[in-house]
Amino acid sequence: MTDENDKRHSSQDETVTTRRGIRSFVLRQGRMTEGQKKAYDRSWPRFGLTREHGMIDPRQVFGREAVLNLEIGFGMGQSLATMAEAAPEQDFIGVEVHTAGVGALLKEVEERQLENVRIYSIDANDVIDLCLPDASLDRVMLFFPDPWHKKRHHKRRLVQVDFVQRIRHKLRVGGIFHLATDWENYSEHMMDVMSQSEGFANTLPEGGFSPRPQDRPLTKFEQRGLQRGHGVWDLLFRRTN
Repeated sequence: MTDENDKRHSSQDETVTTRRGIRSFVLRQGRMTEGQKKAYDRSWPRFGLTREHGMIDPRQVFGREAVLNLEIGFGMGQSLATMAEAAPEQDFIGVEVHTAGVGALLKEVEERQLENVRIYSIDANDVIDLCLPDASLDRVMLFFPDPWHKKRHHKRRLVQVDFVQRIRHKLRVGGIFHLATDWENYSEHMMDVMSQSEGFANTLPEGGFSPRPQDRPLTKFEQRGLQRGHGVWDLLFRRTN
C-alpha cells in the first residue's frame, strides 16, 4: 500500500551517503509541477528553513511559544497540511528531501493560508543534529518510512537504536514519538527497537500497537488498503526521562 508519504523505490536505486553514513532514502528525480514550482518560488523564502540557519529558536521562527511538532519525511505534504490546519494553535516543522514534495506542501500552505508550518529540505539527520535544540519538541512523527523490506537492506531502515536516542534528546520529557508503517515486518522491528530504547515507554499500559489517533489523517491510499485487508500499525511512545 502507498500513500502521499511514500518514499519507496526499487532496490535497484543507488543509495547515497551522508556524514552519518548510509542514508535511509534514495534521492529521486521527480519534477515539480508548474503549480508547485510557482508556490515554491513564492513561499520558500518565508516558510523554508536551511542548515545555514543553524540551531533555531522555535519561538523566534514562529513568533510565539506553542506545542511544536516535527514530521520526518512528509512526502507530498497533504497529511502535514491537514494536521496544521486542524490545530492552528500548534506549530509544525516538516522535513522532506524531495523537492516535488516541498513544492506540493508549499502549495497546500498557500491554499489553506497556513501560518504554523516551516519546512526543511535536507537530510533529517542534519535537522536533528544541527538545527533543533534539545528538549524543544512535543511530538515527532515518522509515518510510512521506506521499509527496506529485503533482509540485507534492514540496516538502511531509519528506525535504529542510535536514531531513536537522538530523537529522544530533542523531545521534551513527556513528548511523544509517533511511528506508523504498513509493513508488518517493519512494525515488528519498530516495536522491538522502541521497547528496548532507554527513556521511552509505550503509551498503552498493556503495551503493543496503538489505534490510529484521530489527529493522524487517514489518507485515501491508506483507506483503500484497509478496505483490501492491508494492515497499518501505529506506535506511540512517550519520553520518560
